[in-house]
Amino acid sequence: MLVARRTQSAVWCFVLPRRFSPPKIHSPTISYDHSPSADVLTVKSVDLCTEENGKDHHTKRYELMSRDEYSGKIPKLVVRRGQPFRLRLVCDRPYDRARDALSLIFTVADEDQPTHGHGTLVGIPVNQFPEQLGEPEEWGAAIEAINGDLLQVLVKPAATAPVGQWKLDIDTKLLSEAFGKSYSLPQAFYVLFNPWCPDDLVYMEEKPHRHEYVMSDTTLIYRGSYNRLRPSVWKFGQFEKHVLDCSLLLIAKIGKVSATHRGDPVRVCRAISAAVNSPDDDGALMGNWSGDFSGGTPPTKWVGSVEILQQFYKRQKPVKFAQCWVFAGVVSTICRAIGIPSRVVTNYSSAHDTQASLTVDYFVDKSGKIMEEMNADSIWNYHVWNEVWMQRPDLGISSDGDYGGWQAIDATPQESSDGMFRCGPASVLAVKLGEVLKPYDNNFLFAEVNADKVFWRYTGPHHPLKLLRKDVLGIGLFISTKAVGRWEREDITSSYKFAEKSEEERATMLKALKQANSYFSRYYLNEEFNEVYFNFELRDDIKIGEPFSVILTVKNRSSENRHVVEGSLHVDTVLYTGKDRESVKVDKFSVTLEPGTEESIRMIVEFHEYYRKLRDQAAFNISCMATVLDTEFEFYAQDDFRVRKPDIKISLLGKPVSQAPVDVQFTLENPLPIPLHKGLFHLEGSGIGKPLLFKHAEIAPGEKVSNTFTMTPPYSGRLTLAAKFTSKELDDVDGFLAFIAHPRPEDIITEVEDNVIVARTDVID
Repeated sequence: MLVARRTQSAVWCFVLPRRFSPPKIHSPTISYDHSPSADVLTVKSVDLCTEENGKDHHTKRYELMSRDEYSGKIPKLVVRRGQPFRLRLVCDRPYDRARDALSLIFTVADEDQPTHGHGTLVGIPVNQFPEQLGEPEEWGAAIEAINGDLLQVLVKPAATAPVGQWKLDIDTKLLSEAFGKSYSLPQAFYVLFNPWCPDDLVYMEEKPHRHEYVMSDTTLIYRGSYNRLRPSVWKFGQFEKHVLDCSLLLIAKIGKVSATHRGDPVRVCRAISAAVNSPDDDGALMGNWSGDFSGGTPPTKWVGSVEILQQFYKRQKPVKFAQCWVFAGVVSTICRAIGIPSRVVTNYSSAHDTQASLTVDYFVDKSGKIMEEMNADSIWNYHVWNEVWMQRPDLGISSDGDYGGWQAIDATPQESSDGMFRCGPASVLAVKLGEVLKPYDNNFLFAEVNADKVFWRYTGPHHPLKLLRKDVLGIGLFISTKAVGRWEREDITSSYKFAEKSEEERATMLKALKQANSYFSRYYLNEEFNEVYFNFELRDDIKIGEPFSVILTVKNRSSENRHVVEGSLHVDTVLYTGKDRESVKVDKFSVTLEPGTEESIRMIVEFHEYYRKLRDQAAFNISCMATVLDTEFEFYAQDDFRVRKPDIKISLLGKPVSQAPVDVQFTLENPLPIPLHKGLFHLEGSGIGKPLLFKHAEIAPGEKVSNTFTMTPPYSGRLTLAAKFTSKELDDVDGFLAFIAHPRPEDIITEVEDNVIVARTDVID
């Protein structure tokens, strides 16, 4: 195979890859005399300029870039495509513009047979002046400065270049001769996506958004239920040891994205959504919703992605175990590591539509019990997925503009897509507009946020189903993500769906149903009867360890008719996925309602009744089945809630200053009326290094335990501490503290009027 290289004199010479023996070609125009002239410029070494490039490319926080001679590891250059980076070539003599020629050969490091046609082999001349770097979609190089034996060169990867590791060979020759010398960079360098570059498909215009969705290494992930939203901290750690290498390994080896296509964020993100789960490709994480986590780590015990990815990188076997928020946390780590803006999104009351009908169908028996064996669909208390930011030129233009911006991807293995467990990227705008046929998997995303709940009364295989109730408001609630620059929740429901009860929302649903070709049975209406009104009353702040009550209010709105209502109240524990329910308590009732009156039916559930049946995330499902006698009207309703677990309180015992030790205290009170055994606190955060573990053999009922440790903020700026507590009786308890570390006095550059201080900081723009 011949590889063409063009020199500055615009004369092409052909250089054979070193692994092949030169063929016997008889041509007067091609010479294979490799004896170089004594005057050919020799590159002796290359300075990667990691400090300057790291600052310019927003990559200096990568562990690969921060290595030094004391660590025993050679630093590796990490840069972003579409933007020049700097190399300093140490030569044996000064570069002479009149007689020397320089060219650079780039090859994808893991490609066995790189080629020009596939974009995995790139040869470019080094032009004379910095403004000669070429078009955005082309690689370019130019001399920036000549200072004695130092030659400073700017290199610009194409804005569409494949991401990953690249090798670099530097060829030197005299303009008057055909052959010269070659220098190979001892280690490969990394090229990432570039949200700072307007020519990159992942370009993000606003600086605060880039900081939040690319550079921030910690976030909040929302869990719980729609009536009890619970944020917990998650450490992305995208700059930590092995994380970038593991991310690229997952994309190439597990996701099987060829080097040619690794510059396409759509393909890359679709591969990530498949590679992070394990059912069909032995990806990074093994899902487990069984409640039995023996042989692995329970999902509720993870506090971040770093340990997961480091473990996978070392063993290259699925890490045990994960549920949706763990999959999502790892996905965002990978996306941010390779330069794709990403955020974690929680959808409360999230539909899992298994039949692509855009409805979630529940079947109940005459006593009001959910018939699990007939229910393929489910509603999760919450479901967590990711959004990635990119343009989507492959989708065309909608009535509201192009489909670029946030795209939903989901690594939780729910349904297969094109033969693999993956989901997305689905344009969020397309989901909102009901474009369920757009790629990829928009129909599934649409159902998750906008399906209708339909309840059916089942009386046997030989009897028709009776539609008890349609709930067009119960799916897709409080869609949440962490706010930009604040440790608060941002509601993004309106980006996925029009306002409930609006004409646009129902019109979009009808449009989606037509495209899906599934009108299903939603248009069979129950008899209209509204003289008797039912309503649940739930306290929204029930602490674990306390009893709670369920109140059903029944009101006769007729001014003339007397009604008798019979029914039952059910309290079940469920997984947050809405599956694997277990009955806690059932109370039957019968009330007589005179015209214009109302009655309240109260069911009290004690701690000892629910504790042993409580699942790992303390979720309950409450339902009511009622019949108005002497009419054909039957009422069915259900709701979800969870009991609140305590928070770990974290506080600083001094002023945090960069590179100065400060004491930290954390406290937890046992809320249960029983003691906690084998308690374990797990703490992570910037300035801690390895996670800290604190053990407590027993914590008495109501006892408050405190621990203190010392940490050293590694730099000034925003930092976060995260804590997790587990025990035999109580787990999935967490807490976090976000704070600002102040600069050291010697880091203060200048002090101006009004006491405004300008200081050095590692909070990168």
